[in-house]
Amino acid sequence: MVRRCAVRTASLVLACTLLLGSEAQARQQPVRGLTAAPQLARVYDAIFDARFDEVPQLLEQACGPAPREACAVLDTVALWWQIQLDPFNTTRDSAFQARVESAITAAHAWTVREPQRAEAWFYLGGAYGARAQWRVLRHELLSAARDGKRIKDALERALALDPTLQDAYFGIGLYHYYADVAPAAAKVLRWLLLLPGGNRVQGLEEMLRAREKGQLARSEADYQLHVIYLWYERQPGRALDLLGDLRERHPRNPHFAQAAAEIQDVYQHDLTASLRSWQGLLEAARSRRVAQPAMAEAAARLGAALQLDRLFETDAAIEHLRAVIGARPSSPFGAMAQAHLQLAQALDRLGHRADAAAEYRAALAATPAGDPLNIGGRARAGLRRSPPEAEATAYRLSLEGWRALERGSLDESARALAQSLALRPGDPVTRYRQAQLLLARRDEAAALTTLEGIVSSRASAPPTIYANACFDAARLHEQRGSRTRAIELYGAVRTVFGADERTKDAARRALTRLAAS
Repeated sequence: MVRRCAVRTASLVLACTLLLGSEAQARQQPVRGLTAAPQLARVYDAIFDARFDEVPQLLEQACGPAPREACAVLDTVALWWQIQLDPFNTTRDSAFQARVESAITAAHAWTVREPQRAEAWFYLGGAYGARAQWRVLRHELLSAARDGKRIKDALERALALDPTLQDAYFGIGLYHYYADVAPAAAKVLRWLLLLPGGNRVQGLEEMLRAREKGQLARSEADYQLHVIYLWYERQPGRALDLLGDLRERHPRNPHFAQAAAEIQDVYQHDLTASLRSWQGLLEAARSRRVAQPAMAEAAARLGAALQLDRLFETDAAIEHLRAVIGARPSSPFGAMAQAHLQLAQALDRLGHRADAAAEYRAALAATPAGDPLNIGGRARAGLRRSPPEAEATAYRLSLEGWRALERGSLDESARALAQSLALRPGDPVTRYRQAQLLLARRDEAAALTTLEGIVSSRASAPPTIYANACFDAARLHEQRGSRTRAIELYGAVRTVFGADERTKDAARRALTRLAAS
């Protein structure tokens, strides 16, 4: 009897030992995949579409099956994107810091509790990623570099547990890419922090892999890749394509339209394309088809005014600037001061010095604390410098002549343009306007002579004016049967960096037509 009990007890102990061993072994097996990825993807889509008011409800719906730590990370990402829409505004920084620290703490505790769960490490890397981006924006580069190391470690651990976790390759790819292409100063910092080196090609491949196969990171990948193609790969066209994809998927987010307008201006020097992008954003804001429409409208008007002034349409720029000042927007950061400054510069250009000085002073009064845009410095410089009176008068008369031509008042246009050219005989903008007047009067021979004069002085002509002059002259030569000269001028249009792409496209079509005839 005793022997049977002993055998039975030994068998029970052995069974329990085997059972406990199998449970321990099970706990040691990696746990793969992302829980409730489709629900979290809907949250991510709402964030990128700037539907921030919907995020809390979507998180509540997702965070039954989805881990609460994952939802905390996405809640942090939502606030980060609100900061990105108005990056110089620091009023959300304290809330973001508290939220991101809480998300990091929760995700770290999750990795301690379940060290074999790949998604725990993935979301820890995501939480560090949000903080790193904010630290870069606020120029805390040493802290951002340390977070970069933490991101790399967390995502490498996630991929070691689950090599099929495609979204994790995005963060790893970012690290590998930037560690290779970083400037010398950043590489010294990397060495001081004992960070491993990178690989540009591998990093780009990893990011593209995450973009194509990831469950969550498609939009984030497109956004970060557009920055890479713009800054490091020197492919602004590819960057614009990615922004176009983002605008198609997330039409309510005004940031993507604004980024496109800025690329067209700064990197492609295509002022007309930039103006069209700003005008498109303005239309979307006024019809409330984008998030934060008041802020988007102010930004769009400021951007459109800048391009109109640079395209010699200063009176139209002034209308936008007065609209901004009349609306008194609280965002984007410094909008009122920027509007007063741009209005002062526009009035100065037209020769209205007293009104310009008043606007410079208004810009100084409205300059926000910290002045990251240097509005105060530019306003003070404007007060110190008065543009030459003859130059301002010639510019104003040229614009008045152009508006008269648009109204069909040809004699009034002729008088104003002649007075302008008397003050500045070689001004290519006014000469181009005079050529258009001559065409309106059907004096094609004189118009062609004027246009050829602009073509011969390429160095002094703005790109848009030079390309337009070439195109108009080519068209006149084609009509007169001067095929060789027409082809030469149409070809010249295609080479003008900063010219309107629509003009270039028209020149390409003309060359195709001539080649076929």
